[in-house]
Amino acid sequence: MITRYERMIAGRYLLPGRGEGFIFLVASISLVAVALGVAALIAVMSVMNGFRAELFDKILGLNGHAVIQGYGGRIPEWQPLMAKVRQSPGIVSATPLIEQPLMASYRSRVEGVLLRGMTLADIHNTPVIANNVKMGTLKDLQPGTNNVAIGARLAEALGATLGDSIALISPDGQVTPFGSVPRIVSYKIVAIFEVGIYDYDKAFVLMPMENAQTLLRMDGSVGIIELVTKDPDKIEAIMEPVRTVVGGSGVTTDWRSMNAALFQALVVERTVMFWVLSIIILVAVFNILSSLIMLVRAKSRDIAILRTMGASRSSLMRIFVTVGTLIGALGIGLGLVLGFTILAFRAQIVSGVSALTGANLWDPSVRYLTDLPSKTDPVEVIGIVALALLLSFLATLYPAWKAANTDPVQVLRYE
Repeated sequence: MITRYERMIAGRYLLPGRGEGFIFLVASISLVAVALGVAALIAVMSVMNGFRAELFDKILGLNGHAVIQGYGGRIPEWQPLMAKVRQSPGIVSATPLIEQPLMASYRSRVEGVLLRGMTLADIHNTPVIANNVKMGTLKDLQPGTNNVAIGARLAEALGATLGDSIALISPDGQVTPFGSVPRIVSYKIVAIFEVGIYDYDKAFVLMPMENAQTLLRMDGSVGIIELVTKDPDKIEAIMEPVRTVVGGSGVTTDWRSMNAALFQALVVERTVMFWVLSIIILVAVFNILSSLIMLVRAKSRDIAILRTMGASRSSLMRIFVTVGTLIGALGIGLGLVLGFTILAFRAQIVSGVSALTGANLWDPSVRYLTDLPSKTDPVEVIGIVALALLLSFLATLYPAWKAANTDPVQVLRYE
């Protein structure tokens, strides 16, 4: 336990004495470096956590935790199969879907799209879609009407807006003596949504299930049954009885296999970034080490006098350990403030840097998400603080040991 006089001496050594301006400068640089390292770690890890969480929520919000796909893209007897699957333990909901890649045309522009047919109840009960309608209303999507809702990026790519009519082109058309003729049907845009994932906003065309069955001539069949489970992290155990129920009616696929490469890449990138940015703190700690070594050399006369007055070696160790640890602690405190400030104004910072450099730092077509997300994990913040404090403490041990082993006779011999 540090005593009162040890705290007093440590506090005085934190401030520069006569001729010690350079030592104070090195110590200040160390403090700022620790702050930058802590701020960078908190900001980067929070953004990467937010990126994974946002991507996870939106991808699974649209695609579910698992799907049952029919052979040939069709599940004829889907109602009894869905009823049985819903009774499996761990299954929260089962939703029938139709998904089919098609072409969309508006005036002279053509884009590849993904047609999705859903029941009206499921359309309105899917928060990722229902809560992100930018123009129009989903209430106008009714069976028997040629109305569709499309993604915001698809609307931009086609140059279409609310009230315009786009043509959906299906290759499964009529067979004539001259070959197969694609089926082209015109649909009116009654809603434009933006879920926040570029690939989905660029491809999705949403319509009622009955209309999709008519367009694709599916005769009451569906293509997919989408499943939502109680715990997506336990998807393997939950899907085991589901596979038994499905049997030969279709193929089951869970979110891990559908998005395995993407989420594995995020985990690897997150781990690598943590250790790379930790090097900043390590460099700062070496600055603390060098400033303490210089401080010990500059205060060798004071140390010798303290020893002759009865100060123990352990007392001197505590004094210099306290000085170095306080520099690290002050840097950590400044880093926490700086890190959370960066996170609070991250959108403005990205916009400002983009305006200054002329480069688009957050391109949704590359980054998947429309906005820069953030999610701070308190456990990670505590870990970052603990790591910085530990490294700061370890950096003080050698200079403190040198100070404690100073021989007062040798220092004061010529005084």
